[in-house]
Order: sequence, then structure tokens, then C-alpha cells
Amino acid sequence: MATQIGERKSLTELVISWEALPEDFQLEDKPVENTSQPVLAGALREILELAGFIQPQMLIASNFALCATLNGQFIAKAPDWAYVPTVNQNLGERKSYTPNLEGDIPAIVMEFLSDSDGGEYSVKRTYPPGKWFFYEQIIKVTIYIIFDLNGGLLEFYQLENGRYELQQPNSDGLHWIDSMKLFLGTWQGTKEARTGYWLRWWDESGNLLPWAVERVEQERQRAEQERQQKEKLIAYLQSQGIDPNTLLSE
Repeated sequence: MATQIGERKSLTELVISWEALPEDFQLEDKPVENTSQPVLAGALREILELAGFIQPQMLIASNFALCATLNGQFIAKAPDWAYVPTVNQNLGERKSYTPNLEGDIPAIVMEFLSDSDGGEYSVKRTYPPGKWFFYEQIIKVTIYIIFDLNGGLLEFYQLENGRYELQQPNSDGLHWIDSMKLFLGTWQGTKEARTGYWLRWWDESGNLLPWAVERVEQERQRAEQERQQKEKLIAYLQSQGIDPNTLLSE
């Protein structure tokens, strides 16, 4: 019989295996804790889609189960956002993902702080283990991000020598993610009737990648600028006694 994770054991005694989500398994995490979390997760994905970043072999999802088996006990955690560079099979609908069994270890996992007990920081090893312990010691996700939607605080942790180490942003307040060749940072403003702090992507040159609504506004402003320039040119030609229509017809 497998040793129960409830018994205190050293890390060297932990036996990790990778199995698919059982049909009858019930996630301990609440699917959505507040209305802002899915909006924030969707906004992160939207930018990547518009930028042409997302490829068929990738998995980018939120509130789905990351699975592992530890000392015979099945474990699943539902991160608020996760990025897996390569999966073995591209499924249209996916409610779970088991690293190693189904593809790469997630490169990034994000948790958005809630008003609950702060489980995002839990290093609890007994069953069920805390999120921090699960991502760091079991899944071994390279980058773990904790974001406070209300205060705008972004905590960026990177796995170094088996432990998460807090990383400092660059002079622009951005964090470079090498696996994505993008910067991640915070932005304050309004989208979808929500005003507050958001997580946003920037390209290698430090340019903010726009949402769809921002692209539409940029195109509108560009068209307006072209219209004004044309009107100025027509006015100048007329002031010189030149019929603009004559020039256009030539």
C-alpha cells in the first residue's frame, strides 16, 4: 500500500508519478473566485492571439486542473492562468493537464490574489499540499506569478536550484520571459467596464502589445490623421490657385 502524503517525509522520499485526471475527481479549488479573474485571464490570451504568438502545439488556459500523483495520492490544482509550450495532443476542450504524460511542464503558472486565506503562498506538504509547494516541488514550474488585482502588486518568482526566488523588474517595471520572448508587466486603465490594474505583454523592443479595442482606436486615429493631412494639402493647393481635382485626375 502506498505511503500516505499525510505522513511527514523529506523531499527525497517523495514519489511523484503522472496520471490522467480520474473521471470522478472533484477539484478542491473554486472554479472562479470573482468576476475580475476570468476577464484578466482572457485579456492576457487575447493579446497573444492578436500578436500571432499562439501556436497549435501550445496550451494556454485558465481554471483547469494541473495533475500529479504524490506517494499514491492524486493531486490537482486549478491555476488562474497557465502556459505550456508544447502538448502531445491539441484538444478542443480540456479540463485537465498532466505534465510529462501529456507534454511539457508548464513554463508559467499565474495565481490572482483573492480575499480568501492566501493559499497562493501555501508551502503545506501534507495532503492536499499547498499551491506554492505543488508548483515548486512537484510540478516544478519555471515561473510562478502572483498578482494582486486590487493593489497592482506583481510578484515574479523563478525556479532557481529547486526553489522559487523573487525576481526584480527592469527599469521600466517589466519582467522578461525568455520562453515567450516577451515582457510581462502591470498596466492601469479600463477594459470591458473594469477599471483597475491589469497584466499586459510587451514585445522585445518594449512596445506595449494592444488589445483588439486598442487596435481599432489606433486605426481610427490613423485614418483621422490621414484625413486631416489631406484636407491641409487641399487647402494649400487652393491657396496657390491650384485645383486639387485637376491634379487627382492626371
